[in-house]
Amino acid sequence: MIARLLSHDLPRSRWLAALLLLIVAGLALAPFVFPGSKALGVAAKMLVFILLVASYDLLLGYTGIVSFAHTMFFGIGAYGVAIASTQMGAGWAAVAVGLLLALVTSLALALVIGLFSLRVKAIFFAMITLAVAAAFQTLASQLSDFTGGEDGLSFRNPALLSSANDNGRLLTYYLLFVVVVVLFLALLRIVNSPFGRVLQAIRENDFRAEAIGFRTVVYRTLSNVLSAGFASVAGALLALWLRYTGPDTTLGFEVMLDILLIVVIGGMGTMYGAVIGAVLFVFAQNYLQDGLRLASAALSDVPALSAVFTPDRWLLWLGLLFVLSVYHFPSGVVGRLRAWAGSRR
Repeated sequence: MIARLLSHDLPRSRWLAALLLLIVAGLALAPFVFPGSKALGVAAKMLVFILLVASYDLLLGYTGIVSFAHTMFFGIGAYGVAIASTQMGAGWAAVAVGLLLALVTSLALALVIGLFSLRVKAIFFAMITLAVAAAFQTLASQLSDFTGGEDGLSFRNPALLSSANDNGRLLTYYLLFVVVVVLFLALLRIVNSPFGRVLQAIRENDFRAEAIGFRTVVYRTLSNVLSAGFASVAGALLALWLRYTGPDTTLGFEVMLDILLIVVIGGMGTMYGAVIGAVLFVFAQNYLQDGLRLASAALSDVPALSAVFTPDRWLLWLGLLFVLSVYHFPSGVVGRLRAWAGSRR
């Protein structure tokens, strides 16, 4: 039953299976096990980034396409819900209309980008997507009457999810949890289907895949479209959680860098890498400063060490942790755990 649910893509490592179970249980019980608004916000961000990074890994890890436009689709999903809720008022109809329009827009843009750009060399495609994403971010910042400009848009959720309702925040969190779990399992099914096998064949050798009869441009375009659709849903979920969206929240290049870092940390070409990488990265991003503050206070008697561990240098330590993770886990956490399990067998 579990094997079928996971599309027969099992962890293949006891340590990885235990880690995934711990993460799923922790996220499922987060509102009760980790009280406090910050802890719940971190758990919600983990869920959103699991779906966002998994959708990007479909493009990068399984198809071998480097794109910098993923945050554009992420932002379209967030802005779709925000604009619809602002124009139509709070309600499920506004959420549905906003999500539908966002999906249509994202899928159409992904199709156009795929058809016109995927015929070029990989580096040129990456540059094209970077230019499109930058143009879209500029557009979102300048259309202030429509998108709120640099200030973004704040809106009200449907009454059931409203913070005025005592259970609204809890229901919003579990809406995120259920949607992310369902769509993550759908992504697992896609990458383990015959379609997913063709994508991996294109990643390994696109000339050979073309030679045996597969139209690589069609498959790459479909991969781009699917990836954009899942990213848009992730953006809509983030907007529902924050009840706000803005250029820096979803469209900033920093978000794209975070996605790339998470893919590398977790392991490219492994959907489980999105889970591991997103949880580790978001946790470090939100709690590294607190840890450094405690270390600095504990070492207050040693001024030199206390200065090294000052919370103001948390980005330096985050970069150092990333370098160490790449050095010790060159194939990502998932790849290394599976390699250890394989060597033992």
